[in-house]
This record gives sequence, structure tokens and C-alpha cells, in this order.
Amino acid sequence: MLKENRRMLVYLVVSNFMLYFGFGVWQAMFNNFAVEEMGVGPGSVGWIQAVREVPGLMGFLVGFLALFLSEVRIMALSVILLGIGTFLTGQAHNIPFLLISTLVMSFGFHFFYPSSNAMVLMAVEKQDTPKTLGQLRSLGAIAALLATGAVYLLVEPWGYRRLFMVVGGMVAAGGLLLLPLGGAKEGLPQRRQIVLRRRYWLYYTLAFLMGSRRHIFTTFAIFLLVREYGISVQTTATLFLLNSLINTYVLQLVGKLVSRLGERLMLSIAFGTLPFVFLGYAYVTYLPALFVLYVIDNILFGFNLALTTYFQKISVTAEEITSNLSVEQSINHIAAIVMPVIGGTVWELFGSQAPFLVGVGIVLVSLALTQFMRTPPERVAVAATAGD
Repeated sequence: MLKENRRMLVYLVVSNFMLYFGFGVWQAMFNNFAVEEMGVGPGSVGWIQAVREVPGLMGFLVGFLALFLSEVRIMALSVILLGIGTFLTGQAHNIPFLLISTLVMSFGFHFFYPSSNAMVLMAVEKQDTPKTLGQLRSLGAIAALLATGAVYLLVEPWGYRRLFMVVGGMVAAGGLLLLPLGGAKEGLPQRRQIVLRRRYWLYYTLAFLMGSRRHIFTTFAIFLLVREYGISVQTTATLFLLNSLINTYVLQLVGKLVSRLGERLMLSIAFGTLPFVFLGYAYVTYLPALFVLYVIDNILFGFNLALTTYFQKISVTAEEITSNLSVEQSINHIAAIVMPVIGGTVWELFGSQAPFLVGVGIVLVSLALTQFMRTPPERVAVAATAGD
């Protein structure tokens, strides 16, 4: 992976590790913290999660930032913001403050993701990109594994607030150390363009649907387990721990399978399986089965890297990769802002099954549209195209 540019490789590895460690701690504790310490109900958690996705909606700004700052420097600033937001979460004593801290953390997380992916798509040949993305996401799983382990071991002696503040401070300090290394951009195109194309309509549409289905599940699956079944923070951490253990291997395997089988087949497998996951959360009451379905959803989420590599194959020039990845994130999060609020509302009106049944419909539409995916049989590698 990136053998010709060790400096870029080290930067990608270190920054991805810090970001996913910080986010893993925040994610593992947030639902229990919100319910147990702040008494947040389903309507309020829907609004909080909607606010969390506002920076994702504003992800298109990364494309503009890349006109002035390298993707490398944007990644360092993103790590700093995520650390600050995590630290502030530990000081929240009311919902408005919790909203602010969530927003700061989320700006860091959502601005990092398109910058990191863009670096890979511009620096790696397209035949190697799925494997490279799989390796990076496997690294993220290792970071999340350590994060959930830290939560499991330290939440009892330290408490939620202290753990949020310690981890947040460490991550922000790590981002500050990375910031001076923003010149590690050899091998990337010198210019950036903001170009949206009609030919990318399917890429944009699937991003919208993926955002809808993913954020229904991430908002309400763990919340259901905490509220309806009373699972502890240790159980939540164990679920994240199991997901991370599995992903350290599965995400690398997914990258290899995307290279071998193609993006359309891999996404079809994912969307063909997900209806059963959503139906399970709507109607199954056997708690161990719900745990298994949660892990299955986590595995299938890894298949989404196929959408990123699909874009690399259909993109026209490397100069427009960052802007389109950031726009894709914005499109993804248009639904992500609305769906948690809708999900929380329909939960309160019709019961806990309702948001998951909405998810079934979204996944079936995604499966149908995936069948229209086509990639050019012969293209010059995007990673080598610096200025067509």
C-alpha cells in the first residue's frame, strides 16, 4: 500500500487511527450517557442525531477547502475538532450543550472522511483501491476495538464524563502534532476542480439512499436495545468490540472481493440481505438474535466502500475527486438529517417497529437501482490523471 510514498502512508495510518479511536469512544458511550445521565427520550435523541449529521450535509465545503488547503491539512484539523467535541461532551449538563458538543465532534468526523478517501483515490491505481480502502477501514476497526476496550475497562472507575474528556484531550493533542505535517502531499494532483456531472446521477442517488438507511439503523438500533431491553454500557461496548474484532479481518476481505467480483454484485449482496436485518429489529424480541443482526449490519456497512471505488472508475479526472466525494457526503446526509427526526416521530406515533419498516423500503429501492451500475471496460487510471 502506497509503497512509493511512505510519508503519505504514515500520515494516513496515524490520522485514521486517532480519528476512529476518538469516535469509537464517543459512539460506544453516547447512548448510555444520554439515557442514564441526561434522561434523553426518543424524540430528543432523534434531534441530537439530526444535528450530528449537519456537518455531513455541509461536507461539500471540503471541496472548497481543498482549493486552498491540502487534503492532508484538512485531515489534521478534522482530528482536532473531533477531539474538542468529545472533550466538550464530557462537560454537557443539558441538551443544548450536548447539541453543541455533538456538532463540533461531528464537523471533525465528517470533514475527515472525504479528505482521507480522496487521498487514496488520487494516489492509488484503481485496481488496488478496494484493497487499500479495506486495509484503512480495517485499521479503523482496530482503533475502534481499542476504543471499546478502553470504555469497557475505564467507564466504571472513571465515569462517562472523565473518559470523554481524557480521550477528547488526547485526540485533539494528536491532531495538533499532525498539523505541521500538512505538506505530505507528494503524488497528488496539484490543482483541484469543483465539477458536478449528470453522468454521476446513480452515484449521487445511491449515496442519498445509503444515508437514509444507515442513519435509521445507527440512530435507533442501539437506542432500542438500551430503552426497550435495558442493556448496560458494558454490553454496548461489547457489541462495538465484537464489531471491531470482526472488521479487522472482514473489511480487508471486502476490499479483495470488490476487486474480484465488482461493485454491483457486492452492493447487491448487501442490499439483498439488509431487509432481513431491519425486519428483525422490527419484530424479533429475542435479544441474542438482535445482537447477531447488529453485527451483520455492521459487516454489510463495510460493503459501502464499493460505492467509492465505483466513483473512481467513472470519474473523469483526478482533480474533481475531492469535490465529488464531499458532495456525495452532503447528499448522503440530506437524508441523514431528516431520517432520525422522522424515525423518532414515527416511533412515538406508531411504535418501535415503524422506523425499521421504513428502512426496509429504502433498502429495496437501493437494491433495484444498484442493478443499473456500469463501469467503463477501459479507462486510464484516475490516480495517474493529474490534469485532463
